[in-house]
Amino acid sequence: MLDRSLEAVVELAKSGLNVRVVVVFGTHKMDTVSYLVRYGEIFQMVFVHQDQSFEPDLDGAIRIALPMTRGPVALVLPDIVVSGADSAGSLLAAVRHTGVAGWSVVAAEERDPDTLRQMGALTVVERDGIARVEAATDKPADPSAFNAFWGMVAVAEEEAHRLPEVVSKGADSPLPGAVALMVERIVNYNTAAG
Repeated sequence: MLDRSLEAVVELAKSGLNVRVVVVFGTHKMDTVSYLVRYGEIFQMVFVHQDQSFEPDLDGAIRIALPMTRGPVALVLPDIVVSGADSAGSLLAAVRHTGVAGWSVVAAEERDPDTLRQMGALTVVERDGIARVEAATDKPADPSAFNAFWGMVAVAEEEAHRLPEVVSKGADSPLPGAVALMVERIVNYNTAAG
């Protein structure tokens, strides 16, 4: 599963970009840390321990990782796998869009309310051949206004400080206006959604 979730990151490195992966882990994830060492020749890795008493949730993990980032930043979760035609190149395309739009997402269309309640839900609209996020929230109680969810998020360096807001409960999402790069399928192996 980790290898599949990192396919798009490997493509970033193959494109010639200088890629640094910041891995946030807890003590219970030492096997994951050991496994990821195999990627050491493909991209730079930084490992940061997340103390659950300090910032226990995903937004806390992002806050811990942000000081280790430079340039465009991508949020790639280890239990999310993007699949379908050109899925490996989807993150590279998303990173390239941050230079113009500031934010971009790799997303999949979804109408199932149960799936949308478990994911970063989006309302995606297409205008003039470009799909954009019109509304976004993480794990909505009422998913009826949403038609997609994100699998990866990319953001320009100057906006990266807002990345934790993408997954924070009660925060206004910074994703409205983001370019949405639609892929065939996204599977969340943590919830079996997608």
